Amino acid sequence: MAGDDNASVSTEALEISPKLKSMQQTERYSMTITCCIRYRIDPYQRDEFAEYARKWLSIIPACGGELHGYWLPHEGTNDIALAMISFASLSEYEAYRARLRNDTDGAANFEMAHAQKFILSEERTFLEPVAHHERAA
Repeated sequence: MAGDDNASVSTEALEISPKLKSMQQTERYSMTITCCIRYRIDPYQRDEFAEYARKWLSIIPACGGELHGYWLPHEGTNDIALAMISFASLSEYEAYRARLRNDTDGAANFEMAHAQKFILSEERTFLEPVAHHERAA
């Protein structure tokens, strides 16, 4: 809505991977660990965070993460954003983090976030999918 301050606060997925879409329709998950990153962002720098998130859309897969997407605030809380990235194991996550630290584009994106200070804090939670099992008769 033009002129509406709340219009700048919209929860939109910047990208959702085809794998996540297929996971919603299948019982078997090919990835076993998902890292959910919860960002507390400066709501007045939402566009800067969105730019940061868009850059990860190509960097993360190139470094070995299965990126499900980044989400921006829309309604309600205007300072929480999320990202979800899956890995086959925690050791795969650690290998990914090492590759990310050595990636030129990744380092530049981290530096931009540090310089502009639009991320106030972040938390990582590691999740595993709930598998569907048949009940014993």
